[in-house]
Formats: sequence, C-alpha cells, structure tokens
Amino acid sequence: MSGTAARRRTFSDTLAGYVTYFSPTGRRFGLRTSDEREFTVHLSRNVASRIVRNLGDGYRDTTDATLDMLAEGRYLFAYGICYEWEDGQRFEAKEITFPEERRGAYVFEHPAWWVQQAAAVADFYLRGHFPDGTYDWRNFRTQLTLHGTHLPDFTGEDVRQETDTISRLVYGLSTAYLLTGEDRFLDAAESGTEYLREHMRVADEQDGFVYWYHGIDVTPSGQRKVYASEFGDDVDAIPMYEQIYALAGPTQTYRITGDPRILKDIDGTVALFERFFRDRERGGFFSHIDPITLDPNADSLGPNRSRKNWNSIGDHAPAYLINAYLATGRQDFAHLLEETADTIVERFPDEPNSPFVQERFHADWSPDRTWGWQQDRAVVGHNLKIAWNLTRIKSLVDKGGYGALAERIAEIMPAAGSDQLRGGWYDVVERKADPDSGMHRMVWHDRKAWWQQEQAILAYLILAGTTNDPEHLRLAREAASFHNAFFLDYDDGGVYFNVQANGIPYLLGTERLKGSHSMAGYHSLELCYLAAAYTGLLISNDTLTLHFRPRPSDLPERTLRVAPDLLPAGSVELTAVWVDGQPYHHFDAKELTVKLPEGGEPVRVRVELEAAQMRLRMRTEFDGGTAHVRCAGVIDTAELEKFRRILGEVMSAEPQRVEFHLCEVAAMGRPAINELLFQRTKAGLDVDFVIVGCALPDVADALLATDAFLLEGGDACAHD
Repeated sequence: MSGTAARRRTFSDTLAGYVTYFSPTGRRFGLRTSDEREFTVHLSRNVASRIVRNLGDGYRDTTDATLDMLAEGRYLFAYGICYEWEDGQRFEAKEITFPEERRGAYVFEHPAWWVQQAAAVADFYLRGHFPDGTYDWRNFRTQLTLHGTHLPDFTGEDVRQETDTISRLVYGLSTAYLLTGEDRFLDAAESGTEYLREHMRVADEQDGFVYWYHGIDVTPSGQRKVYASEFGDDVDAIPMYEQIYALAGPTQTYRITGDPRILKDIDGTVALFERFFRDRERGGFFSHIDPITLDPNADSLGPNRSRKNWNSIGDHAPAYLINAYLATGRQDFAHLLEETADTIVERFPDEPNSPFVQERFHADWSPDRTWGWQQDRAVVGHNLKIAWNLTRIKSLVDKGGYGALAERIAEIMPAAGSDQLRGGWYDVVERKADPDSGMHRMVWHDRKAWWQQEQAILAYLILAGTTNDPEHLRLAREAASFHNAFFLDYDDGGVYFNVQANGIPYLLGTERLKGSHSMAGYHSLELCYLAAAYTGLLISNDTLTLHFRPRPSDLPERTLRVAPDLLPAGSVELTAVWVDGQPYHHFDAKELTVKLPEGGEPVRVRVELEAAQMRLRMRTEFDGGTAHVRCAGVIDTAELEKFRRILGEVMSAEPQRVEFHLCEVAAMGRPAINELLFQRTKAGLDVDFVIVGCALPDVADALLATDAFLLEGGDACAHD
C-alpha cells in the first residue's frame, strides 16, 4: 500500500447542529455544533431528509423540500460519509433529520406529543407481557425481547419475576393513565400492584415495617420466594435501591387511586429504611444490609459493608418520595426530601477534583473510589439526575444551595458528559480527565443509554422553566431532539436500550432487550409524563390534562391532590375539573386540590392545569359542525405559533362554521389577524368565520375590515 493510500480513510458519522449558511449552487451548508465548532456539510445528489416522527405516526418525508428547509438557525442531524485524505476531508450528507417542522417549532413541544408517545410505549409493554389482553401478572417475565415477546428460554420450569421490574412497569402504566385516562393502563397497574403486595411483600405487623423480596420463581407447581438479591453487584444482600424501587409503581398508582393500603406499605417500607438502613451516627442511609442480621456493617456484605451510595441517598426522591408527597402533602415526606437534598449538597460535589459528583462513600463519608465496576468513574445520568431533583425539591424547600448546585451541574456537564458533535449524552466515563487530552475517557464504550437521555431532558427542561435561562432551553431541546430522532423503535414499538454514538441502535446482548433487570418502561414513561408537564406548564404555556380514579371515601376529607410535580409555588393553577364526565366546581385553583363528592365507589376525575401567568389561553369545542374557539389574553408575535397550531387543528376537523369568542382578548397583533384571514381563505366559501359577542374595538374593526368575517352579538361580557 502506498503512503498516500495509507492516509486515506472513510467512515460514517452523524453531525448535530445549527445551520449557519446555505449555498444552493455549491450544494453545501455550514453547521455549528453545540460547542461552537463549525463544519461544512456537502449534499449528495441522492440526499434524503425527514422530520422526526412520533411512535404511531407515519414516515414524514421531506426529501423534495430539503434545500428549502436549510434555513439559518435551524437545528438538524446530518448522517453521512466522511472522506479523509492527506490534504483534507469532506463530509457528505446522505440523510438529514429535522426535529423542527419550522424554525423554532420543535415537534416534541406540541402538547399531544408526549401523551401519544406514552400511550404507544405503555401499549408495547401490555402487548408484550399480556398478549391475550388479560392482566394476569403470573405471566409476566422480567425479560422482553426487542420485538416485544418473552424469551423462549422462559418456557422451562423456572421463571424469575423481579420485584423491581414489575414495580417499574406498574409505574409506567400508572403514568400512562395519568396522561391519557385510558382504563387499560390503570387496570393493569392496579392488578400489578396487587400482585406485588400479594407475592413480593412481607409485612411485619409486630415491628411495624414492610420489606420486599428480590423476586419470585414461578414454576408449574408453585412459587419460590427469592429473599436476598441475586443480582451481581448485590448478591446475598438486601440492597436499599431494590426496596426503594419496589415502591415506585405502587406509589404512582396511589397518586391516582388513593388506596390506603398502598400508603400503609409506603409507610412500612420507610420504617424499614429508618430502622435498619439509616446511619444514626453520621447521617444518610447505608446501601446494603445483611439478609440475616439486617446489619449494614456485617462482614458477610464484603465490598458492600458499611457503604453508602447515590442510590441509597438520592434515589428516594424520584422513585417514590416526591410522588408520595404530591399525593398526601405530608410533612414527614417533605422533611425526608429536604434531608435528601441537604445530604446531596453537602456530600456529593467534588470540585475542583472532578466536575462529576462523588457517588460512593464509606460509612464516615470518605469517598470510596475502589468499589467494584465503578472505581473512580462517573455515571453521567446521576449528575443530571441530581440537577433535576434538586430543582424539584427547591420548589418545596427554597434553599439557595439546591439551586446553586443544580445550576453548577447543568453548566459543567455538557463539556464533560455530552456528545457535542453528534448530540446525546454518554454513559459511564472516568471522573478525572485524561492529562494528555483533557477529555474524560469512556469506560467501556461511547454508546448512549435511553435513561441518561431522559435525565438530561428533564434536568434542562425544569431548569429552563424555572430560571428562564435560554441556554438551559437550548440544551433541553437538543437532548429531546436526539431522543426522539434515534431512540423510538418504529418497527417493533417501544424505546431502544442503547444507541451508538452516531444514533444507530445497538442491538446486541442484553442491550437488545426492552425488558430486563434494568429496563421496564419506567424511565421512558417518566420522561413522557414530566416532559409534557414541564413543557406545557413552564415553557410553552399549554394546558396539561391529567386523569385520576379514586374512591372519595379513601381520601382524607375527600380531598384529591392533583399537583403534577414539585413546581415553583404559584406557577400553576387548576382551571377546570370534570367528575364522571360532568363539569365540577368544588376545587381550589391555587392549592391544586379537588373536594370530591361523597361516595365509596371509584370516580373518574379529569383536571386541566395551566401556567398561572399564561399569556394566551385557548379552548376549543365542537357543537356538530360548529367549532367554538375561545381566546383570552394576548395574541402577539410571541404567541403566534400557538395560535396558528390550535387554529390549524380546528380547521383540520373541517367545520362548517367557526365561532371566535374574543371578548377576553386584550390585544391581537397584525400577524394573528393575517393568520385568521389565511385560514379563512383556505377553508373555502361554504365555511363561515364569525366573531361572537363583543371584542375590543380595534380587534373587531381590523377583522371586519378584511370583509371575511361576520359579527354576531349575544355574549354577556364586559371590558373595563
């Protein structure tokens, strides 16, 4: 091989970034990556393009419009071939993926996006575990294939059902019900909760605590309880994280149903934590206890003896504790959340030694940097999880240290743990930077796991919504773009476990599975729920609809708490409630509570929540062929995209008459008026656009001047 040939090479890769310029004649455009690097992307003659689509949607081909879509500032992914030779290189795009329908209009910021994705993911797991539609959890299997079927290996005599895997799936199904109100999800979640309580739970009534088996083996002749963990890192011990995640599903179910038996299990498990895992001398909780003596300092625990870690301290908050507080408002839960946050702020940061937090400790809180696989390594997602949960807890207990650490983590993590060339977030890296390159080397691979993308999206979304920092919003959108572009499995359903650095799914070994010790719909559905809540209530000012099905008599004073998450006080209002399909008015808009009617049977409760400072509120309803569009607030340039979207959805139903109720509109800009005129023209001659009731004189005059609207009185309304 000649020297010149030896210096040539080709490889495929992905670039993610913002268009800086486009040359139609040169068939190339500039791309600025997240860390401000500039690239030139050449367009092959057969380049294809598409818009990111949701689960359940058809392919959205934009190949013919590719050149017109390469507008400055637009975010995209370009997958192609990189040619390198002695004197240069050239990147030639073969596929372009657009997360935006138009500049600034990210597909996943539509209020229906995450709701639709939640239903699709939850249905994937229902089909996989219960193909006959009967939610018999005896048929559940911990492992689920890429295609959503049980592995053939499990047709033998022994079948392992892991408690945490069931609990995580129950969490996901309950969460899908919260967003959709579809009974199949809650029916499966309630039966799963009952299965956990009957088969995996041990209630020590004498000493007042509850613990959960690692799992059970189901055989044709019966069951075999698996007491201590048999997972590799925790074998022959009772790890705290398994007890924590046993509560995840039941607690989320409790938020919906208010079943007092579940609350008793939560209290009993917390009593277990307090009695056997808590370090009363130095604070915090131990990570493992001996299954016989229940002693965290037993020699039998080996490398887990007298240890504390992220899971035993921080995982309380997202797994069950925040949801338990949201459902009850109890101060003991609030105090434990505050203690959790205080401990994280005091013990976990490690600057200037490392930008990553310290995750493992000895009993005296000295760092443990030799444990098992972790050694002196960082799990990127745990750092993001801390930023996310400290921001949540700050809304409950406003301590400066919480916000300061959350924002500091958010500031330093992109350079340390994200792929600023291709998009997405890495898995496990060395906590200390390589002295030669200054980079944090990958421990095993440069793949990207689904759950770490979730942590990034939620951390930056809630920070963007609570601080109004555009940099946080940019990073949230980039992370959500990567997840939605590369992790959704349109062929078989569900979400991929891992993708390669360039976004192509990695489908080997256990990472091929969609159900396992690590994966059960928990993170993907948690993402759908909280991304919908944060986006709608904190960023785009859209209505969030949630569903509950409690027995009023089960709730103290028949009071249902419907707060979607820990959000800044006064930032969200409860604006509408329906009970069993009928409008209901006994609710506290500020406290986010509903006083239910008396009764011992479950009632269906649907609530609508909105940002307290929403600039534009729009409600639509249909009465036969007539569409009613009710607007309140300001319809200016900032709200134009929302106005256009909702109006477009109304017109897609092909109404014969559209009535605009504008008496609560304080101002309407010329672009909004033009949008109405445009939609009126597209609708055709047989569709009437009618202004009903009063409207501000300048608004009414501007609309009537177009000679495209009718004016009708009749609304009882007044203006100051």
